[in-house]
Amino acid sequence: MTVPMLKLADCITLTKGKPPAAMPYFGDDAEPYLSPEYLRGRGMAELAKPAANGLRVKDGDTILLWDGSNAGEVFRARAGLLASTMTHIRHGEEFEPEYFCYAAKRWEAYLKGQTSGSGIPHVDKEVFGKLEILKLPSYEQKLVAHILNKLDRAIEQTEALIAKQQRIKTGLMQDLLTKGIDEHGNIRSEATHAFKDSPLGRIPVEWEVAPMSAFQIPGRPFIKTGPFGSSLNTKHWVEDGVPVITIGSLGESGFLKKELLYVSDSTAQSLSASRVKPGDIVFSRVADIGRALVISAEQDAWIISSNFMRISLDQSIVRPPFLYRSIVFNPSTRDQLRVFSNSSGREVVNTATLSALRFAWPDPKEQDRINMRLNQIEESIGTETQVLSKFLSLKRGLMHDLLTGERRVTPLLAAETSQPDV
Repeated sequence: MTVPMLKLADCITLTKGKPPAAMPYFGDDAEPYLSPEYLRGRGMAELAKPAANGLRVKDGDTILLWDGSNAGEVFRARAGLLASTMTHIRHGEEFEPEYFCYAAKRWEAYLKGQTSGSGIPHVDKEVFGKLEILKLPSYEQKLVAHILNKLDRAIEQTEALIAKQQRIKTGLMQDLLTKGIDEHGNIRSEATHAFKDSPLGRIPVEWEVAPMSAFQIPGRPFIKTGPFGSSLNTKHWVEDGVPVITIGSLGESGFLKKELLYVSDSTAQSLSASRVKPGDIVFSRVADIGRALVISAEQDAWIISSNFMRISLDQSIVRPPFLYRSIVFNPSTRDQLRVFSNSSGREVVNTATLSALRFAWPDPKEQDRINMRLNQIEESIGTETQVLSKFLSLKRGLMHDLLTGERRVTPLLAAETSQPDV
C-alpha cells in the first residue's frame, strides 16, 4: 500500500510567539516563558507576565525556532508562553502529536541550511511549506513515535551518565593533582595525612616543588619552540609527507588528522630540532594558551609549528600523563600561566614563561597511581561516549527509514526494536 506524503503548507497553521509584557515577573499571574535553552533542558524557564496577545502552548506541541543562529530547530513544547523567536506548528487530526514532532524534526538539518535574511537568520516560510511528511495510519504513527521515544530516553540517560562522570572526573582531578593518593590507594586529606606549606600552597609532605628544568634530559633541551619565519611557512607545504602540528590540528583528546599540514622528508630533516618524540608534551604558546597533548608512538618525529613548544623531561622521574594533567588541569599551574603570559601585555608564552612555572611533584610511583585512577574514569567516559554514538547513529537511521517509508513498522518490528541494540 502506497503511503501519501503531505506538504506542510497543506496541513499546518503557523502562529508566532509574542514578547511578554514583563520579564522577569513574579506576580500571581506569572507563567513560564519558553526559551530555546529551557527547551533544550539547559536551565529553568524565566517567569513572565503574559502579553494580551501572548501565545500559550501545551506539553507535547510542536514548535519551531524561527529566528536566530539556530533557526530551523524543532522542539517538543512544555506548557508555557511561547517566545517571540519561536513559532507554534498546529496540525490536523490526521497526525499523532508525537509522530508529527519527529516527522518535522527529520527536516531540522535541512531547514538550518536553508535559512534566509541579511541580518538575523530566519526560517524561509516558502521552503518550510514545501517540506513533506509521511501520512502513515494512526497505529503506525504511534509505533514509530514509541520506538523513537525509547531511543530518545536511552540517549538522555546516557548523556546524563556521561555528564555525571565528567563532574566526578573534575572533582577527582582537583583532589589528585593537589593532594595525591597514598600507597594504600587513599586520597590524602589534611585530616588524615601530613601536609606542608609551599610556594603553591599546602601540599603533601612527600611532594617537592621544583621547575621543569630540574628534570631535563642531558643533551636535549627540555623546552623547544617551533621554527619561525622562513624556516617553515606556506611554501613548504606538500600534499603528503611528515605531519606538522598546528593549532588547528590540536583536538580535545587527540590530533585532528584532517587539519594536519605536511612537509617533505628533506624539509623535516632540516627541522630535526623541532621533531617530537613519544612522551613529549606539545604546548600551545599562543591563542588558546596552555592546550597540550602527550605525543604517542604514532606521532614520533612529527614537526611542531611556531605556535607550539615541545616539553621533554626525564620520563623515569616525570611521567608524561602526569605532567600533561598538571599543565592543563591543575589550578596552580593555570594561575601561574595567566600571570606570566600577560606580563608583557599580550597573551603569549615563551621559554622564560615555562621555565618560571613551579610544579608540586610526587614521586614516580605516586604519579603512576594518580594516572591509573584518572585513566579508569576516562575509559569509563569513553565507553559511554561510544554507546551514545551508537544510539545517535541508530536514531538517525531509523528516523530516515521510518519517516520516509523506506521501512514500515509492524507490531513484530516494534517489539524487536523496543530495546535498542548497543
